[in-house]
Order: sequence, then C-alpha cells, then structure tokens
Amino acid sequence: MSAVDQTVHPPRRALWGWASYYVGNHAFTTAVITVFFPIFFKEVWSSGVSVELSTLRLGIANSAASLLVAVTAPLLGAIADRGGHGKGFMLIAAGLGVALMLALAAIPAGAWGWAALCYVLASAGNFWGNVFGDAMVLRVGTPGRIERTSAIGYLAGYAGGGAYLAIAVALSLRPHWFGLPDAGAAVRWIFALGALWWAAFTVPLMLWVPAARSADTRLPLRRALREGVVQFLATVRHVRAYRPIALFLVAYWLYIDGVNTVILMAVDYGKAIGLGNGPLILAVLMVQVIGIPAALLFGRLGERIGPKRGILIGLGVYVAASAFAAGMHHAWQFFALAAAVGMVQGGVQLLSRAYFARLVPGDRAGEFFGFYNMLGEFAAILGPLLIGLTSYLTHDPRASILSVIVLFAVGGGLLLRVPTVRAEA
Repeated sequence: MSAVDQTVHPPRRALWGWASYYVGNHAFTTAVITVFFPIFFKEVWSSGVSVELSTLRLGIANSAASLLVAVTAPLLGAIADRGGHGKGFMLIAAGLGVALMLALAAIPAGAWGWAALCYVLASAGNFWGNVFGDAMVLRVGTPGRIERTSAIGYLAGYAGGGAYLAIAVALSLRPHWFGLPDAGAAVRWIFALGALWWAAFTVPLMLWVPAARSADTRLPLRRALREGVVQFLATVRHVRAYRPIALFLVAYWLYIDGVNTVILMAVDYGKAIGLGNGPLILAVLMVQVIGIPAALLFGRLGERIGPKRGILIGLGVYVAASAFAAGMHHAWQFFALAAAVGMVQGGVQLLSRAYFARLVPGDRAGEFFGFYNMLGEFAAILGPLLIGLTSYLTHDPRASILSVIVLFAVGGGLLLRVPTVRAEA
C-alpha cells in the first residue's frame, strides 16, 4: 500500500460501493451455503441414496471448495496486492459465483455431480471475492478508522444476507403466494434471484470503487506474479519467526474451521436426523436476527474479561451445543441450538480478531492481518470432511456431529498455550 493510498481520503461513495458488495454476496453465503443448497442437495440432487452418503458428498464438496481457495488465494492475493489487480480479480470472482449460482437453478434432479461442481466453483468465487474485498479495506476507508470501515462491511453482510434469507424463506414456505407450484420450484428461483441480487449489489463496487492507480503498485501481471510469490513467502517466514503468533494462527485455523463447519453442515445434519425443512430454515433466520446484537454483547464481555477468555467461553458453548445436538429429536431443540450458536458465533470471530491484534507487532499489522483474514476465509476443510466421513463410516449421523468437537477442543487447547504478549519487530 503506497503513501498516497494511506493519506488521501477516498470518496464516501467508494466505501458504500465496497459495502454494497457484501450485501450482495451474502445472499449466497446465507441462503445458499447455509440453508437451501444442503436441503436441495439431499432431497433432489442426491435423492435415492442414504443420508450418510449424501452427507459425505456434501462434506467433500465443502472441503473441496475451501481447499481450492486455500491453494490459490494466498498467491492471488499477493499478486493483487503487488499488481493493483484487486478490483479486477474481485469482479472476476463475483462473475464466476453469479454464473455458477444461476447454473444451480437449471440442474436436473439426480445430477448430484454437476450440482456439487457448480457449488464448489460458486463457493470459490465467493471466498475469493471476500479475500480481495478484505484487502480493499485500506483504500475505501478513512485513514485511522479502519476498524469502523471493517465493521461497516461486516454489518452490511449480515443485513444483506438476512434480508435475502427472509425473502427466500417466504418463497420456500409460501410458494403459492408468488405463483409457484411447489417448494422445489421456489428453491430454483431462490438460486436464480440470489445470483441477480449478488450481481446487482456488485454494480456499485464496479462504478464507485476506483482501481489502484498509483504508479508504484500498478504492475504488469507477470511481474506482479513474481513479486507476489516473494511477498507471500516473506510473510510466511515472518509469521514463523514469532512463535505466539504462529501458535495462535494454528489454533484459530482449527477452531474457526469448526465454527464454519457448523454453519455449513447444520442444516444437512438436521435433515439427516429427520427434522422438517420449515423449522430448519426458520432457525437459521433466527441466527441472523440475533447474531448482530449478540456479537456486540459478547464483544463487551471480552473487553471485561479479556478476548482470550471470551473465545474459550465461546468454544465451550460450541462443544456443549455439539454434544446437545447428538441427542436432539425435536424441532424446538434445533431452535435452542440455533439460539446458543447465534449468541457466540459472531463473538468468537470478533474476539479472535481483537486477540490477534494484541499479538502482532505494530509495524507489520497489515501484513499479518492479511494472513489472518486469508486463514478465516478458507477454514472449512477439515470439519465438513470429518463429519461426512464419520457419518458414512459409522452409519450414524449423530456420531458425525460429535466429531467436530475435536476441532474446538484441540484449537482451544492450543489457544490456552498462547502467551498474551505483543511480538516485537
């Protein structure tokens, strides 16, 4: 990031154009990834097979999407940073996600392979877009108010995802209100309209957020590739040089993988144990409604007792919720589970960021936070695969939800060993 970028105040509309993107792409994150793809995948695209096999297929798809981003995002992010290609890469990623989300609406019943492929690529487009969007925060926000800028993007995503999920819930539960014959047709419309929602809210980003223009950052693609690789390898070396930071990042990768796995696989688990679509959909909507105030309250708790203790409390809730889910039989229990997760989901994410800020050296905060954000974007590799394999091998979906406890326990155990001491550059 050049000195020019750091000192010039960007136009206000650049911030709103950037935030608008998160309003759009969270239609995919909330309505498709969390709710309707798992339901449609199990009932339509993987119909006729055991619930354990369909769960394994979904787990592999989620892990594959995260692994694809894990392999490519560090390099693409470094190239975008060095070459000033971030906006262009972000629009390409959004275009990929929108196109594949539209394709989901046309895939026929039984074609689970095509559905999984489109889902993996659309998810990768979504994750890539977030990586490039995170890197854009310094250019669209007012210098000295980066935390506020980050919060605006976070709240925009919650608001956009919640708003579109409410529309999707109405479509799926009351399809006749919209002239649709049944819930299956409604879900296909949810995919198609979600793609248009994502595209429409990307337009302000395209029009209002300027591309990097500084002469020292706008590099040819080949040179950006070479320097991006060098930059990424240097960041890895710097992270490894500070043991508390490296230890925290390993712990964070494990427990946030568990958090993301609950988001990705909760509805599939509810279907596997026989719960109806209506309660599952409404419970996820409830998580969105209580998520923002709960995250703010949990953040205040972390301020009083320290972010590390707050994170450990949140992980304890996740362990208890996973154990409770293994014995769940009724819809009201899923609502109780959703309430518990909603109370701590955002809080664990916010406090993790705050705790990491206490660890990193001030003069390398931007470099290290780029690495931290990258880990958070693709931390859903182990959990979905763990759940899918456990369900398939044991023929017991209830055992599968217990397997995710390993991620919370090991991640929390490593977190306990991290000293709260800021590294010195």
